[in-house]
Amino acid sequence: MENAAPTHDWGHRTAELLEAVRARAPLVHCITNTVVQNVTANVLLALGASAAMVDVATEAGPFARVADALLVNTGTPHAEPRVAALEAVPAARDAGTPWVLDPVAVGSLPVRTALARDLLAMHPTVLRGNASEVLALLGASAGGRGVDSTAGTEDARAAAIAAVTSSDPGPVPGQDGRLVDAVAVSGPVDLLVAPATGVVRVANGTELLTRITGGGCALGAVVAAFTAVSPDDAGAAAVAATAVHTIAAELAAQEAGGPGSFQPLFLDRLASLTPEQVVRTARITVESAAVPA
Repeated sequence: MENAAPTHDWGHRTAELLEAVRARAPLVHCITNTVVQNVTANVLLALGASAAMVDVATEAGPFARVADALLVNTGTPHAEPRVAALEAVPAARDAGTPWVLDPVAVGSLPVRTALARDLLAMHPTVLRGNASEVLALLGASAGGRGVDSTAGTEDARAAAIAAVTSSDPGPVPGQDGRLVDAVAVSGPVDLLVAPATGVVRVANGTELLTRITGGGCALGAVVAAFTAVSPDDAGAAAVAATAVHTIAAELAAQEAGGPGSFQPLFLDRLASLTPEQVVRTARITVESAAVPA
């Protein structure tokens, strides 16, 4: 049995959502890795969104209520940001603010793993990570090697499908009882799974994204920005965000001499990316327009 899902013209749908992000300029509340805060803020600004790094307890909850989207990244889980995250997520959910969980390096590291599992029980709008991180958080593996994945996106396919179709006995019920609304698994070919969009793959990108600090972490913030303009279709937000991020990177790589020149070129290409370039360049394929139930 399969859940009915619309078939998108993904190139044009991605272009439309990019234009919506630029028109709305959503404010993304980031509780994120201290190593990548500057990169994340610059990527959001280049995209046309806005960033606020509010990771202080007693401020994070109220701010999550006024932001357009929330990102929680577990890359450097110091004590106060952990408290701030556990404060911000319930506030975001209460306000109807979409939120993204990026479980950086979960698995064998106990502090971030416990935090990420507590956050997962609060039902993220989108779970975004590499295959090892997603598998570890969903209980299907022990994790990768720090931030590096030792699994491929196809290894995470079954766990991702289960996460968007299965209910979870966490303290806060998710939409329609699902554990998460969408899963975005990063890799050479990204895997996106959601009931409303099915199983989708994005084949754009460049290996240079793995050779700069924050390439993946910034994608979590981009996904959050897109959820702000597509709150009722988290799968479409995840697909479009992944495509825009990786298309801009692919175009930057064509001009870059290496990682040093790639990073500023990536920001330039993200800022100048046109809807026509998106439609022409996007390599998005649909394995199934419905997720197996």
